[in-house]
Amino acid sequence: MKHTRYIFVTGGVLSSLGKGITSSSIGTLLKHAGFSVSILKIDPYLNIDPGTMSPLEHGEVFVTKDGAETDLDIGHYERFLDTSFIKENNFTTGQVYLSVIEKERKGNYLGKTIQIVPHITDEIKHRIKSASKGKDFLIVELGGTVGDIEGMPFLESIRQLKHELGDDAISLHVTLVPLIHTAGGEVKTKPTQHSVQELRRIGISPQIIVARCEKALDSEIKKKIALSCDVSHVISAWDAASIYQCPINFMQENILDAIAQSFHMPTFKSDISEWDLLVKKILSPTKSVTIGFVGKYLSLKESYKSLIEALTHAGANLDTKINIQFIDSEKLTDSNIDVLDGVDAILVPGGFGERGVEGKLRAIHYARTKDVVFLGICLGMQLAMIEFARSVLKLKDANSSEFDPNTANKIIYLIEEFLDKEGKHQFRTHNSPLGGTMRLGEYECELKPGSKLAKAYLNPKEPVFERHRHRYEANPIFKDRFEKEGLIVSGSCNGLIEAIELENHKWFVGVQFHPEFTSRLQNPNHVILEFVKQALLNKRV
Repeated sequence: MKHTRYIFVTGGVLSSLGKGITSSSIGTLLKHAGFSVSILKIDPYLNIDPGTMSPLEHGEVFVTKDGAETDLDIGHYERFLDTSFIKENNFTTGQVYLSVIEKERKGNYLGKTIQIVPHITDEIKHRIKSASKGKDFLIVELGGTVGDIEGMPFLESIRQLKHELGDDAISLHVTLVPLIHTAGGEVKTKPTQHSVQELRRIGISPQIIVARCEKALDSEIKKKIALSCDVSHVISAWDAASIYQCPINFMQENILDAIAQSFHMPTFKSDISEWDLLVKKILSPTKSVTIGFVGKYLSLKESYKSLIEALTHAGANLDTKINIQFIDSEKLTDSNIDVLDGVDAILVPGGFGERGVEGKLRAIHYARTKDVVFLGICLGMQLAMIEFARSVLKLKDANSSEFDPNTANKIIYLIEEFLDKEGKHQFRTHNSPLGGTMRLGEYECELKPGSKLAKAYLNPKEPVFERHRHRYEANPIFKDRFEKEGLIVSGSCNGLIEAIELENHKWFVGVQFHPEFTSRLQNPNHVILEFVKQALLNKRV
């Protein structure tokens, strides 16, 4: 069995400091140094997973290839490391407690009184070790902030593991070093000192501090933090123009030396020259394109995190700046539809529920009738079919049974029986629990030869797999009528419609899957890359 080293990443002072980006950046550097790396995200909330949580509260739900609905940080891990992770790479408090309670009900604990220590902590440690199998390094990121009541069982588990693993485990603490402009631009180390004190009170002494700050810290401030917090290594993590700069900045801060010394390993180097070149194209591109992004979760842009990052990946690989013009579909009406005159292409992303649908339909009609490059994703594809059915097939009541269960022309409907990822029969109705009735994970998409979609994938000889997250499907009964009028089915999966496109249009494509989930900086998704290429070729502004 492989000798695994563990890096535990915690955060202090406040949330959203960038623990996920820190973990992803370290993983990227270790991978480019030749090591096998896995990352685990622990979420302290009681939900089983984020699948039923509002995107406006929690941000995007990321879907792994095996169909797990996970925290959006898993998306960062995949995008940085160009690796597909699975459900074992993310777990929540809800999953831990549910597992322990189920074991107790079965009598697995032989009548013992169930307690946080040892039963909950043992379950947490078991899950952490399971995620490390066959890897040189496992990076474990604990969500939330040190001191949160929800995180205490996890911190106790980390403390126990550090004790059990000895030199094979280190602690890295991400904390805030604020710059107080009204105090003459002075940086303050006291929040970091208090955060580390809290961590040490719990029994965890960090080896490395990653100090989040507006600008790089000088050596004197680093020495002060190191001395007051009793650590050997302080890494400055200043605000970057792009998150993809962070591995490069960490290299400059000699984080690999800090990791090697903390593990008592020989020093090693990481070759990120290709990565560096792509980052330069993000920061200083030679071309530009404007995408009209017609969505309804725009008050929290992290609701569309993977899609926005996928556009960045395409832009980096095409040496193109992606100007995203966010357009609230709830506010898009006939009177202001001319806002779309200022974009090169239109993107309608996925979503749930009827809110904002009419605005999306207007944007789709505009793209179709004005020959504007268009990509519809998940609900975006479904609405493209509904718009076409209403406008071209003259089925005025065409709709989705999600919005109108009684419509006579269900262009989009709910399949009550389907095969899941394991090949098991699943049943779902309009009243089924929302958390367990979706088509989730990776499925093969059979491409129509010669189609725009097949050309986007460069006419592949290998099967194409893309990830799904939806309950409703396109109704195949209308396929012949659509194709007779020029809206062809260009992708399918076991008889289900996976993709559609217009024959007599510059580039109008809709896909049922979520191509953004498989896009990485060094390996952009083919559909989104082709979408941006077409926007460049057909620039309007």
